[in-house]
Amino acid sequence: MRDHDGGSGPETVGSRKNFSWHQRVYYQHTDAAGVVYHGNYLDFMECARTELMQSLGFDLGQLARDQHLLFMVRSAQITYHRPALLNDMLSVGTRLRRLGRARLVFAQEIRRGNVMLASAEVTLACVDARTRRAIGVPEAIRRKLEEVA
Repeated sequence: MRDHDGGSGPETVGSRKNFSWHQRVYYQHTDAAGVVYHGNYLDFMECARTELMQSLGFDLGQLARDQHLLFMVRSAQITYHRPALLNDMLSVGTRLRRLGRARLVFAQEIRRGNVMLASAEVTLACVDARTRRAIGVPEAIRRKLEEVA
């Protein structure tokens, strides 16, 4: 279950735009030790990437149905700095680091206020939903992504 508890939107960081999405930590996100289960950080990051695409006017479900287009995670390198705890309000920052022909590389950070909790580099491949083979990022999507890169 994914819960969204807050706003999202772009903010300028240096010369690049950083999209910020907010998530409250609920009991369902925690493990037996009372901290956010490690896999949920990647889930939060996926939500932020999805909300970024939505903010650019792209519904990922509609792209899959109408254009047979998917953005699949190819790799994720994550570093855990500090634990997130029950009821924390998290900010998930997402920045497009590189845009290749069929590849998107995102830098993502999860923070509680000014405290860095996790950072990651997530690489997505643009693929044809029918063949699961890499294809070029469509020009309309590429133009919008370049605006936030």
